[in-house]
Amino acid sequence: MTDAAAGPSRRDHHDERTRRLLEAPIVPLLLSLAWPNVVIMVAQAAVGLIETWFVAKLGTDALAGMALVFPPVMLMTMISAGAMGGGISSAVARALGGGRQLQADAIVLHAIVINICLGVAFSLIFLVFGEPIYRLLGGQGAELEAALIYSNTVFAGNIFIWLMNGLASVIRGTGNMLYPASVICVGVLFLVPVSPLLIFGSGPVPAMGIAGGGVALIIFYVAGTAAMAWYILAGRSSVRFRWDRLSWVTLRSILRVGAVSALTSIQTNVTIGGATALVASVAGVGAVAGFGTGARLEYLLIPLIFGIGAPLVAMVGTNIGAGNRQRAVQIALTGGALAFLLTEAIGLAAAIWPHQWLELFSADADMIEAGTAYLRIVGPVYGFFGLGLSLYFASQGAGRLLWPVGSGFLRTTIALIGGWIALRVTGSLNGLFAAIAVALVAYGAINLLAVRSGVWFR
Repeated sequence: MTDAAAGPSRRDHHDERTRRLLEAPIVPLLLSLAWPNVVIMVAQAAVGLIETWFVAKLGTDALAGMALVFPPVMLMTMISAGAMGGGISSAVARALGGGRQLQADAIVLHAIVINICLGVAFSLIFLVFGEPIYRLLGGQGAELEAALIYSNTVFAGNIFIWLMNGLASVIRGTGNMLYPASVICVGVLFLVPVSPLLIFGSGPVPAMGIAGGGVALIIFYVAGTAAMAWYILAGRSSVRFRWDRLSWVTLRSILRVGAVSALTSIQTNVTIGGATALVASVAGVGAVAGFGTGARLEYLLIPLIFGIGAPLVAMVGTNIGAGNRQRAVQIALTGGALAFLLTEAIGLAAAIWPHQWLELFSADADMIEAGTAYLRIVGPVYGFFGLGLSLYFASQGAGRLLWPVGSGFLRTTIALIGGWIALRVTGSLNGLFAAIAVALVAYGAINLLAVRSGVWFR
C-alpha cells in the first residue's frame, strides 16, 4: 500500500493535536509551537545564572569549582534534552503520524528505561572518576574541593535530570510544547528563593554552602519529573504509559536517532574547545578570553535554535509517519529559513557592534581586540549555523541523520585542521577565524542541499 493510499485510514486515528500538525498552515503553526520552547531555553539558562550568581557570594574558589563542573553538566543536558530527547520526540511523532497509537504508548516506558540507564551511567562516571576528570580540566586546591562537593551532589540525583528531560520529550513529541515550558518556568520561580535558602541557610535551615546549590537544582528536577509523569499518567497527553515487555524495535526507534544525535552535541564542544586551544597556542590569555567571550554568543544561539528545532522534530516526524513527504520537507525548509533569519540578525548585530557584547564581561584591551576580530569575521555567517542546526533537528524528526552528522564532522575538520594551517601560513588569528567562518557556511549549506535534494527518502 502506498503512503497516499494509507493516508485516509491513518487520519481516522489521529487526535486533534496530531491533525493540526498534519494540516495547519506551516508558518503560524511553527511560530505557535516555537515560542514556548524559546521560553524553556531562556528559563533553563536562567537556572544556571541564578545558581552561579548565588554561589559567587561564597567566594572565588566556589565560583571556580562550579565553573569546572559546568562543561560536563552542560554536555549531559545537551545530550539528554537535545540528542536523546530528540530521538524520543521523533519516535513518538512518527508513531502518532502513522496512526500507531500502541507503539507511541510503548515508547513512554522505553524512554524511561533508556534515560534511567544513561542517568545511572553518567552518575557512576562522575561519582567515581570526578576528581581525575576535574584535575584534567585544571582544578586544584580549594576550587577542586568545591567542584567535587557540587559535582557529587548533582550527580547523586542526576537520574532525575534525565527522567524530566525524557518525559518532557515524550510530551513534546505529541506537539505539546506549552506544558513542558510551563513546568520549567514554575521551577525557575521556585529556585529563586530556595537556592539561596539552602546555600546560606536561614532559621532552622542550615547553611549548606555550594552543596545547597546542587540540592536546590535536584529538587527542581525531582519536582519537574513528578509534574511530567503526572501529566502522562493522568491521561492528559496524546500518549499513555503502559506496562509492556521491552522491545528492541522500539528501543532502536529511539536510539538510532538519539545516539547518533549525541555526536552533534560532542562535535560542537570539540570544535569550540579545539579552537580555544589553537588560540592559546599562539596568543596570550587576553586573546583566549576574547575568543571565548565571542564564541559564547554561538553557545547562546543554540537555545534559540532549539526553540524552533523541537517543534520541527514533532512536525516533521508526524508528517513523515503519515506519509506526507512534501509537507515534511516544506516544514524543514521553513524552519531553516526562520532560524537563518534569526541567527543572521544576531550575528550581523554582533559584527557591527562587537564592543557592546564584549564589554559586558571585560575591558581588557587584548580581550576586546581578539573578540572583535572573531565577531566581525564569524558573526556575519552565524545564519548558516542556525540553518544547519535547525535542519539537524528536522532530520531528527525524519529519523535520517547521516548528512547532519557528516556535515558536523566536516565543520570540525575545516575549523580545526583548516584553522591550524591558516595559523601557520598567516601567523594571524584572523586566519583561524576565517576557517571557522568557512566551516559554518559549509555546515549550513550542506544540510540545506541534502534536505532539498530528498536524502530523507532514499
